[in-house]
Amino acid sequence: MNTVGSTEKLLSTLGLCARARKLVMGTPMVCEALRQGGKSPVLAVLEASDTSENTHKKLADKCTFYGVPLYRLPADTTRLGKAIGKTGAVAAVGVTDENLYKALAVHLPPREDVGGAAESTFQE
Repeated sequence: MNTVGSTEKLLSTLGLCARARKLVMGTPMVCEALRQGGKSPVLAVLEASDTSENTHKKLADKCTFYGVPLYRLPADTTRLGKAIGKTGAVAAVGVTDENLYKALAVHLPPREDVGGAAESTFQE
């Protein structure tokens, strides 16, 4: 399912999420949003393909603990940053809107296996 066209559609939809202000951008902000929960909880975390082992472990541990699905994208940090309108590299984003998450889900790669509770977060 992960073709070049699907990747472009995924990145385009992420750009729409960013313009709608329904993304949490950057690893520290994603981790903080996961911890806080609140009115706009993170429904899924999307990680760039070239993140460091340490960053990947941090995100995987947080997602497991809070029961949030983690996806590793077929795009590097520079491409992810550009897709969401940032000039620099972005390692991870968190999606906070259910309808935009459903639109993204069509194009997402298989999810990282990071914990049980994440299975029930999104129903297609």
